Amino acid sequence: SGEAGNQNFLRPDFWKEIVEAVDGTVTETNTAYQGERNTTEKHLKTLENHGWSEYFKTEILDAQGDMVLDIPDGKRIKKNYIGKGTEKYDSLLVLSHFKGHPRGGYGGALKQLSIGMASAFGKAYIHGARKKEKIWTADHDLFLRSMSDAAGSVVDYFGENAVYINVMMNMSVDCDCCAK
Repeated sequence: SGEAGNQNFLRPDFWKEIVEAVDGTVTETNTAYQGERNTTEKHLKTLENHGWSEYFKTEILDAQGDMVLDIPDGKRIKKNYIGKGTEKYDSLLVLSHFKGHPRGGYGGALKQLSIGMASAFGKAYIHGARKKEKIWTADHDLFLRSMSDAAGSVVDYFGENAVYINVMMNMSVDCDCCAK
């Protein structure tokens, strides 16, 4: 949905036909950093301010806490903490804005599946490569491995009931999580 102040996120009217065609709900999870999306209340207000709730049903998946996905073959993390609200969905349409990212290097479906589905706690856990207190200081390669493990757990959870659309438009070196 874009952090408050970001001008590069893809607007809801761009996604309108796709979301309406599947009678979808736009879902997100709270951020692990300070900003306008780190609490459910502020996040819902940002969705409203950016026009998402005008067009679509919206839900903050971690408003009611975490759901844990096991990752038995994870290279770095063995658990993924995603929004508890995920459990009521049986399919997933991943709409990704492909762009740069300060930590991940890029943003797209892999980032959406890992960081995008992670609860606020899960985001810190992935960024910190199992140590949430190292959210901004963990080894970069360990963070990327954690992100890959987390994304794989979401792919496994939804199986064949997932579709991925990546869009390269309004390109930026920064993520939509960056306020500008």
